[in-house]
Amino acid sequence: MKPGPGTYASAATVLLWWAAAHLIPANSLTLVAAAAAVVITLLGIPPSTVVARESGREDPGFVVIDEVAGQMIALIGAPLRWNYLIAGLILFRIFDILKPFPLRRLENLPEGTGIMMDDVGAGLYALLLMQLWIHFVAR
Repeated sequence: MKPGPGTYASAATVLLWWAAAHLIPANSLTLVAAAAAVVITLLGIPPSTVVARESGREDPGFVVIDEVAGQMIALIGAPLRWNYLIAGLILFRIFDILKPFPLRRLENLPEGTGIMMDDVGAGLYALLLMQLWIHFVAR
């Protein structure tokens, strides 16, 4: 979808996580989110590699599994309330778009690994800020 397929993928991930999380026991949410992020990341590398090779582009914009993985990371441990989910979405997208150090370097990893890892890094940055907000500001 244009414009901004990564933003659409991130928003869809937040909505799907919100819906799915209501089916998961509350005490398992963090573990399930972390496991989902790892599985999505590992499953996303091979097809991202294939699409990059076949399209002749290093990081095809229409590949959005990397945004799904990064967004899931940003949601780890986030309460299922709209303000946290929106904050996780915004933080992840900011880090994914701006790519602060060293995220830009992660893009240089080979093929699908590079496609996925810069978004994993953006998700980790967003996760860190989300957890700081949850534990020190939102109390």
